[in-house]
Amino acid sequence: MKKRCLMVGAGGMARGWIRRFLPSFADRMEIVALVDIDPKVLAEQADFLGLPAEARFTDFKAAFRSVEADFCIVVTPPWVHRGPIEAACRRKMHVLTEKPIADSWADVRAIYRAVHKAKVKCTVIQNYRYDPGMYTFREILRSRRLGKLNYLMGRFLADYRRYAAWGAFRHEIPHSLLVEGGVHHLDMLRNLADSHCVQISGYEWNRPWSSFKGESNANYVMKMANGVIAHYEGSCSAAGQQNNWHQEYYRAECELGEVVVDRDGTVRLTTRDNKTGALTTAEVPTIQPEYVGHQYVIDAHLNWLAGGARPETALQDNIWSNAAMFGAIEASAKGATVDVAAMVSRVVGP
Repeated sequence: MKKRCLMVGAGGMARGWIRRFLPSFADRMEIVALVDIDPKVLAEQADFLGLPAEARFTDFKAAFRSVEADFCIVVTPPWVHRGPIEAACRRKMHVLTEKPIADSWADVRAIYRAVHKAKVKCTVIQNYRYDPGMYTFREILRSRRLGKLNYLMGRFLADYRRYAAWGAFRHEIPHSLLVEGGVHHLDMLRNLADSHCVQISGYEWNRPWSSFKGESNANYVMKMANGVIAHYEGSCSAAGQQNNWHQEYYRAECELGEVVVDRDGTVRLTTRDNKTGALTTAEVPTIQPEYVGHQYVIDAHLNWLAGGARPETALQDNIWSNAAMFGAIEASAKGATVDVAAMVSRVVGP
């Protein structure tokens, strides 16, 4: 039986969901109602979906009061996540939401507690884990082909020096790089380390020539629970080499060599002969999972609703990525190392 979905959000990224991501799952789910505060955007996407007038809402509260659905999808700006997710919990609806969980640690805590109390299933979109190149990179590490992992480097460099180059609202909000981008990269480093971040230190900052009002540069060091150390470098004012979206640079230094992916998306292994010192670099064939990016997570969420395994990016795990992000903000403000494990423990318990 198809799962019935109440979708909150219709413009911007949500339009991509409606037109590109969700049609692949038409045999497993259907959008039965749509919410957006912009009547024009709402009408455009609701017409595309063929929804009747009574299934169109400009107020999410009204939608949750009247719509019968199995789960909701929340694709809104981060500061609008809490209200719809708490409303879903009151109706015992499962939740699939865009990242980050919310734009403040207080709202993340509130969402976690609402989901836990309602005993609903909540999955967070962390689509970058399921880019074919990064999926391949991760599988190399987990196979132990290069022995044990020592440390990780991650780099994101984008030239957003022109105002609105990254969407105008991102140039206006605080902590713009971390909230809108860094949460992907910190989650990826956790994903590659196959562990939780327990401590984080470093800084976010801005420069006078930046087009951002919020902090748009970042350098951080993460300590993982399994002892792996990860370094993150990010900038929205990169005037030289670019490692933009889906072209990020990652390097893993391992016991028997290194694995690297750069802007061309090709995963490469480098090993050194212990006797001759000669270096050998080989390209790794890219693994192509059945679904990639957003669709990988949507498929995993629908499988979970049907009684399958909990997704890797379920709220219970993803709270650690959000804690690392908010821990990074606190570390910069205080000039101190932040205990991320303690942050999470205070929310979820020991």
